[in-house]
Amino acid sequence: MKKLAITLSALAFFAVNAFAGAFPDISMDDLKKSIADKNVTVIDVNGSESYAKGHIPGAIDFAAVKGELAAKLPADKDTLIVAYCSSESCGAYARAAQAAKDLGYTNVKHFAPGLKGWKAAGEPLQAAN
Repeated sequence: MKKLAITLSALAFFAVNAFAGAFPDISMDDLKKSIADKNVTVIDVNGSESYAKGHIPGAIDFAAVKGELAAKLPADKDTLIVAYCSSESCGAYARAAQAAKDLGYTNVKHFAPGLKGWKAAGEPLQAAN
């Protein structure tokens, strides 16, 4: 049973990381500009508990909307979609990025610094309402 759990964990790890690098990164400056210009949809993949404590302003809580992601994303499939997780060492963003791609979005990117990088840069967080 323990071997099965280890095998399943390894498979999940490799499945998530198989997408790592498949989505181009967006810089802090470009993300901030896109947020200010209101031409980006940001997806937080850190889980609902983390999201409630603070997330990049305007971000969608992926854990809360997984089954309804299509309804939360803009109709224009060329809209910039940016997924992020906790930090550069986290590959969980790929689930949301791939989900957006599977829905037909063509401009999907990754914010590699994640929530830790956003906070380290002194950028504001938005708490869940």
